[in-house]
Amino acid sequence: MAVRFLFDGEAVELASPDPTGTLLETLRGPLRRTGTKEGCAEGDCGACTVLVGEAQGERVQWRAVNACILFLPMVHGKAVMTVESLSAKGRLNPLQACMAVNGSSQCGFCTPGFVMSLHGRAIGALGSELPVADAIAGNLCRCTGYGPILEAGEAVSSLAQDDGAVAAGLAGLAGDAMASGVFEGRQWFVPRSSDELVEVLAEHPEARIVAGATDLGLWVTKGLRDLDCLVFIGDVADLKAIEETPEGVRIGAGVRYAEAHGALARLHPDLGELVRRIGGLQVRSSATVCGNIANGSPIGDGPPALIALGAELTLRSASGRRTIPLEDYFLDYGKQDRRAGEFVESVFVPRPSAGTLVHISKLSRRFDSDISAVLGAFALTVEAEAITAARIAFGGMAATPRRAAGCEAALVGQPFSEATIAAAAEALKGDFNPLSDVRGTAAYRIEAAAALLWRLWHRAQGTAVSVLDMEPC
Repeated sequence: MAVRFLFDGEAVELASPDPTGTLLETLRGPLRRTGTKEGCAEGDCGACTVLVGEAQGERVQWRAVNACILFLPMVHGKAVMTVESLSAKGRLNPLQACMAVNGSSQCGFCTPGFVMSLHGRAIGALGSELPVADAIAGNLCRCTGYGPILEAGEAVSSLAQDDGAVAAGLAGLAGDAMASGVFEGRQWFVPRSSDELVEVLAEHPEARIVAGATDLGLWVTKGLRDLDCLVFIGDVADLKAIEETPEGVRIGAGVRYAEAHGALARLHPDLGELVRRIGGLQVRSSATVCGNIANGSPIGDGPPALIALGAELTLRSASGRRTIPLEDYFLDYGKQDRRAGEFVESVFVPRPSAGTLVHISKLSRRFDSDISAVLGAFALTVEAEAITAARIAFGGMAATPRRAAGCEAALVGQPFSEATIAAAAEALKGDFNPLSDVRGTAAYRIEAAAALLWRLWHRAQGTAVSVLDMEPC
């Protein structure tokens, strides 16, 4: 019942931890690493950014994460690096020094989080191939000092880091499997294989599965909910596979968005661009593709795009496996076709054929790191100037991610023409009865959904409008 992790070269052990206690609470509390801040407690501002390292052979794969919503058991057997780790020898590292002389810090509250995001990029952490602006998209500076911060990130874009000692330390923890346990009535399990996961869920079908905790973490930090039974699947090795074939891509339940980004972008550039805009890098470095599906959110970014591409979901339980079209998984608000003791094992996304026009657009009040107001995903098969098949799905328009049946019917069998698009856009307005909320009115959503179909048409004609033309909503 102890959590053990590597912290600046030393093994730290925390006995009988609260499974819903966060890494941030431990850092700022018993470990006295107060450079890591709490700003939002929901993984949005990046003030709590730290780096978590996992052994990959003889090297260490670091990733930037939000410590405020990372449950403590999720760092068992891993390495943790905070802003104090960079200046452990009493002097600033090159990135910190550059930010200091460049005036990259104003009030300073957000600075440690920016430093950790930029340091992760400089040492080759997950997502380090992205531009500097993308690396810090999950960090907010309320003093609006982004210019000097970006300059520092560009100036110190690469740093050498000797992870030999960290790799050796992680090797020493590798065989130290975390035991399941109970804390103040809260029961938690840590299976090491999908077979073990099946057994746990057969005995405890009421358990909440924790993959990245980017959604579930908010239930605790913002909703103040007590979660009585948890199953952590982050160390289930056989759920972490990405299989790319000529037919498509299969993504296991443990694969994070940042890890799947390249494979999804190779399916279609629009899918890669969508993934780039899902939260900040810290969120994508924790959140899983299948977790984004399993929680059933009507505004989850991934499901509408995958539905439009014809994705299939594989679910597993003690009774065996079953595969269903992804669209059939979503039954109603807060209700999914997942039976007692069953879990999402993988999702398969077919590769679009050469004759398929794909267009995916996300509209949100803030361009980066924001929840969708409307997300439209379109896949039209055009043969001999006629539309032979259409799959159109939306998020933010109904209680679940859902296809636009009327719009599809207005397209199939018709010539791919401006008149057909106009008729389909009109039909689309009858497919949904969206609500009004802080992200947009019902009238806005109806008009925006139709406009996204028109954007597909303009792109196909080579007259595509900029995505910024419809921001903000």
